[in-house]
Order: sequence, then structure tokens, then C-alpha cells
Amino acid sequence: MSRLKRAKTWEISESEDESDSNFRSLITCDAARKDDIAPSFQFAGENDADQKDVRLEASQASLDADKEDSRCGESLSAPPAAATRTSSPEKRRRRAKQQIEGERVISEQKKEAREKLREERAKQKETKKLEQKQRKEAADRFKSYRPENCLKRMTVCVDPVLLQDEGSDILLGTLRAMEWRSSIEEQQLAHCITWNRELPEGEDGVSIIQEEQILMVLQLNEFMDMLSSIKEILQENIKQVECKSLFNKLSQYLNKYAGKIVTLAVIGLSSWALWEEKRSGGLRDLDLEEALVFLQLSRNTSVIFLESWQDLADHVCAVTKALSKRPMKLLTEVPDLPFCVDGSWASGVRVQKDGTGLLPVWSRQIQQLNRVSPAVAAAISSAFPSPQLLLQAYKDTSEGDQKSVLADLPVTSGERQRRVGPEISSRVYRFLTAHNPQLVLD
Repeated sequence: MSRLKRAKTWEISESEDESDSNFRSLITCDAARKDDIAPSFQFAGENDADQKDVRLEASQASLDADKEDSRCGESLSAPPAAATRTSSPEKRRRRAKQQIEGERVISEQKKEAREKLREERAKQKETKKLEQKQRKEAADRFKSYRPENCLKRMTVCVDPVLLQDEGSDILLGTLRAMEWRSSIEEQQLAHCITWNRELPEGEDGVSIIQEEQILMVLQLNEFMDMLSSIKEILQENIKQVECKSLFNKLSQYLNKYAGKIVTLAVIGLSSWALWEEKRSGGLRDLDLEEALVFLQLSRNTSVIFLESWQDLADHVCAVTKALSKRPMKLLTEVPDLPFCVDGSWASGVRVQKDGTGLLPVWSRQIQQLNRVSPAVAAAISSAFPSPQLLLQAYKDTSEGDQKSVLADLPVTSGERQRRVGPEISSRVYRFLTAHNPQLVLD
């Protein structure tokens, strides 16, 4: 019987790398399995019972070896799983960092968008405030152009030479009674009355302007001397006469200030009969007419004849009122002629025999009054379809309340609701009831 030899175990050198530890453990497990199997084998020729025992033990040892192999295999496969678990947090941290960075970028973009929107809103708000301020300034400037406001800023300047006449007190008293501003100051052209007007703030950088209208006040004897100078110029065909002449001073002033408009006001000569009595020095009626034409054509100067200082005061008041209305007219005037526009205004309103068309005529007649809009005229003509009905309403009203008959009439202008007002009502009353053709309705 041959003798079975015991299997030798594998000897692993300790100098191997620590990374091969799993492989060495697998080999050791295999060697141990062989050691367990080897003693069970017997030499050939033993009895069957012994052989059965050997086979059972060998099968059992084989099962145990398989289990040990499975355990060893699991031990070998474990390290990669551990490596996978260790790498997952790093990836999660990397992904979290990228996500945080993306959220930060999105947050900055939203913040920039909000800042831009805030700046745009602030800019729109400033623009709106500026537009409101400009509209308010324009409205205040437009309001300052109204005649009643211009009168408050108008100053009548009187040359001190005119105060030598006793009648000048009438002029100054009239200006004080009208509550207008007046000043006594020396003028560049003697014997003159001029007008100064204050401009609204911020207009053309100028605070005061002088109107181009100039009123030169002459007594009858001074006007006679001027006629003699003009006659001498016309006869001898010379350009000027002695420097002391008023006409020479007038000519020099107009040559220096070509835009000025001078009016000669002659006090004490109100009729041709008086001219016949006062003329002297060989002056004829033809001389007076030639002088007037010469002044008008060569000097753009007109002449008016007044009887007294009271007439002069009335004329100064009329000129002052006219100058106060001029800024508004210049602001609102249009290049087209109002009587040549297209439409119904071109041919007027046709009135039929049955009275059709009288209501539009009455409405337009009211609208011709100063500062009366079409809406106000329509309200008055609707309440009183004819002038006769309005006059009858004045008769039926007590004397103290006649001027306010139209004051409370409602006026519809777009979406606005307002009243006619006492000022327009009073002017319409004076327009229909006054007997003085020279009455100024304003």
C-alpha cells in the first residue's frame, strides 16, 4: 500500500506588498482545505467501510471548502464597494458646490434686473416730475399773460418836463385812481410818456422790457415850432435843422431806435376853427396837412389833437389797456385769417324766412365778446334762445341782481362742469343794456 503524503501549505513571503493581502488570504484558505482532506485518504486495499467513511469526510470537507471560498471571495470583492461608498460624498459635494454657484449666479442676475428696473422707475419718476414742473411753469406763464395780470406789472413812465404844466396833476391822479404803477423819470426823448413791463421769471433772461409805443406830449406853441421846422425842411430840401428843434431831436431818436413808434399828442388844438385862430408865422392849412403826411411817411409818426389834459389821461389809459392785452394776443394769434377759414365760418350762417338759423347767429354774437368760449356761448343761447328773451329776464329781475342772471348757468366743456361766472355775466349785461357806444366792456 502506498503511503499518502500530507500536502504542504503554501508559504507566503512577508516581503509582499500589503496590497496583495486579500490574495494571500485566499491561498491560505486553499491550503487549509487540502490539509483537511489529505488525512482522510487511505491506501488502496482497506475495507469498504473505511472507504465510505473517507468519501463522506471528503465530501463534507469539499462543502466546507466551498463555503470558505465563498467567504474569501466576498472578502476580496468588499474593497471596491467601500471605494464606491467613499467616492459618493465627494461627488455630492461637487454637485452641491456647482448648484450653489449656479444659484448664486441666478441670484446676482435677478438682483441686477431689480436694480435696473428700480433705476428705470426712478428715471421715469424724475421725468414725470420734470414734465409736471414744466407744465406748471407754462401754465403760470400763460396766466401771467392775461390782461389783468399784465396791468399789475405795467409801469407808466412820465418825463419830468411834463410836470411843469399844471394839467399834469390830472394825469397822475388818473393813474393813481386806476391803481396802476407810475414813475417820474427822465426819458431819452423829452416830453414823452413810455411804458415798461415786467416779464415773468425766467423769460429770455430779461426782467423788464420797454414797449415800443411812445407818446410825445406837446403844447400848441411847441407843435407850431415843429411845423415851422418841417416846412423849412420841405422847402429847402435839407435833412435836418438846428439842434434845438424838437423835430430834430425826434428825428435823431428815431434814427437811433428805428423800431419805436411815436405818437404826437398836441394839447389845446381840438378843431380846425381853433387852428385858424392859433396858427402864426405864415402857416397855412396846407402846411399842416403836408406836415402830417411827412411825419407819417418819413418818420412813422402819427399826430392826435386833444383838448385838455383829461383827454390826454383818457388816451394814456386806453393805450395802457391795449398794451396789457397785446402779450395774450401775440401768444394766441394764428397765421391764418379767421374770416377765411374753410367750413361754415367762410359763408356765415344763413337765416331762413321762418327764423331758422337765428340761434347760431345769437350764439356767435355772444362768442365775439372777449374771453367767451363756444361752450359758454352755447350755454347762454340754450338758456335764452334769443336776445329778447334775455332782455325780458333782465326786466323781470331786481336791479341789484341783473348782472348775475347768467352767473350760475352750467357750462359743459368735455368732462369738466363749470359755471358762466359773474364776470362774463356782467359783460353780457353791459353789452345788451348800455347806451354809451364808447363803453369798454372789459
